[in-house]
Amino acid sequence: MSITLADARVVTPGGVHDGWLTIEDGRITHVGRGTAPGPGLGLGGRYVVPGFVDVHNHGGAGASFPTGDPEQARRAAALHARHGTTTLMASLVTAPLEDLARAASALADLCEDGLLAGIHLEGPYIAASRCGAHDPALLREPSPQELARLVKAGRGQVRMLTIAPELPGALDTVREAVASGVLAALGHSEAGYERTIEGIEAGASVATHLYNAMPQLGHRDPGPVAALLEDERVTVELVNDGVHVHPAMLRLAYRAAGPGRTALVTDAMAAAGAGDGRYDLGALKVDVTGGVARLAGEDGRLGSIAGSTLTMDAAFRRAVRELGLSLPEAAEITSLTPARLLGLDGHLGSVAAGKRADLVVLSDDLEVAGVMRHGNWITEP
Repeated sequence: MSITLADARVVTPGGVHDGWLTIEDGRITHVGRGTAPGPGLGLGGRYVVPGFVDVHNHGGAGASFPTGDPEQARRAAALHARHGTTTLMASLVTAPLEDLARAASALADLCEDGLLAGIHLEGPYIAASRCGAHDPALLREPSPQELARLVKAGRGQVRMLTIAPELPGALDTVREAVASGVLAALGHSEAGYERTIEGIEAGASVATHLYNAMPQLGHRDPGPVAALLEDERVTVELVNDGVHVHPAMLRLAYRAAGPGRTALVTDAMAAAGAGDGRYDLGALKVDVTGGVARLAGEDGRLGSIAGSTLTMDAAFRRAVRELGLSLPEAAEITSLTPARLLGLDGHLGSVAAGKRADLVVLSDDLEVAGVMRHGNWITEP
């Protein structure tokens, strides 16, 4: 089946141009300028950007990936797909090893079916003092042998591990992750500048939600943020929801790392797309008020930030409006850079001939007007 999208403003890595594109068998075959050579679906001058790629996401639509429930996973993925995320990694949280293995095995089925792009283990090898919305009673010292068992349970679909490099056994576990084809991400950590560098040298190549759950920048004690930003081998995650990080610090990170090493993520939890209320995040309760998720305290007070209610289309809009990025720059950090991180940039991440037809149609005000995945409309414009 062949589809032509005409009268579009096509956002490519090289810029934005008035034009058209054709799609056959789920792939983009041509990207042209000006008037389409034949009949097609007219988009009325709306923008076409690549489908968003989210490598850190715990759920949405009231559903949670850490449960390992396939129906909840499908519901969460569907919510984010409607908001333009066509490639999605499911993030788990700290839990007993047997629960993590069970969830990884269940979600591996959805990865093999193509619904999910992989599994991210955020914990249990993180620092108690920086655990955020993770149950501190379930944290463990890193173990290469334990990680190998979790990777085996995930049948090759575990793609990322967040780990605190200062913990005993952490560097060996980073090496085990990398040897198993798993991205090692540094985060939820008390590590200083030097120890963070040791983690990178051991093979870590991602910063889990930079700034959050780690020591902050200091002019005498630079901490992990400086080490992660200055190393060209590291891709930095940023949560651009107006809550996790001030826009000035987002701009600072973007200027330091550049578009090629900056990946916007949602860190979304079940409340994304579901409204305020109380939700589960692993073993913990989370209260969402005004769209902000925080741990529910026993005395009624709210605790640490507990993920977000962000969707990638909102992150894209904020990148343009709050950070001052161009549309191609915003597309790069919401699609191409995270696709490259997963080794998928040859297949997706930009609007280009030969790539998969994962596309988002945006209105003048950058609201989602249509979403296509694998050449099929999820939401038709």
